[in-house]
Amino acid sequence: MNGHGTVVKQLLDRQDVDPERSDNEGDTPLSLAAGQGYQLVVRQLLDRQDVNPNKPNNEGKTPLSWAAISGHGLVVKQLLDRQDVNPEKLDNTGRTPLSWAAMCGHESVVKHLLDLQEVNPDKPDSRGSTPLALAAAGGHESVVKQLLDRQEVNLDKPDNEGCTPLSRAAGQGHESVVRQLLDRQDVDPDKPDEHGRIPLHYASSKGYEAVANLLRDREPPIPALFAVDHLRASLPSSTL
Repeated sequence: MNGHGTVVKQLLDRQDVDPERSDNEGDTPLSLAAGQGYQLVVRQLLDRQDVNPNKPNNEGKTPLSWAAISGHGLVVKQLLDRQDVNPEKLDNTGRTPLSWAAMCGHESVVKHLLDLQEVNPDKPDSRGSTPLALAAAGGHESVVKQLLDRQEVNLDKPDNEGCTPLSRAAGQGHESVVRQLLDRQDVDPDKPDEHGRIPLHYASSKGYEAVANLLRDREPPIPALFAVDHLRASLPSSTL
């Protein structure tokens, strides 16, 4: 946990030392080293065949989860270089390492994870929050941009409360992220949650005037069916 590689080596040289022994929270020495970003100690432990690099703690968090949460990009890369590390392993909240990295705004870690084909950039957690929604709620512009560049990401995907990433960003007053989302024509600025509240309600209710103005100025997309109905209504009945 404190990165003392020389002492770790001394202990690992003992046959009666268990390198997988967990603490009361279920964290192994590898989890602790990964969470603190100590590359040397992580390498020492990964070199051991009796160390499970995917071992979760009591909350379901793996060493990769801890490295992603803390933003230690080099340690994340060390772990991802291992074929036996699962980059999509869920913790008890249903979050992947990508979800945690996106929520915490760790741009380099998000990039490492998005570079993997097996990583789903749109996977929701147990609350229905996608990596984009978590990054938007946190106001992390660079991470939002990375996710917006992925075609697999549904920009209007609602969480379990019906809130879209735009609603979450608006409710936190993140003007730059709201602007990023509104720049996309496939984002619906008036999509309601399960209570009928649209992003503008979230911004206005908390006094985020600049965000509210952005939302008011953005015209919603006109769905094709609505356009057809509007056209039919405007025609004389004799032509129908």
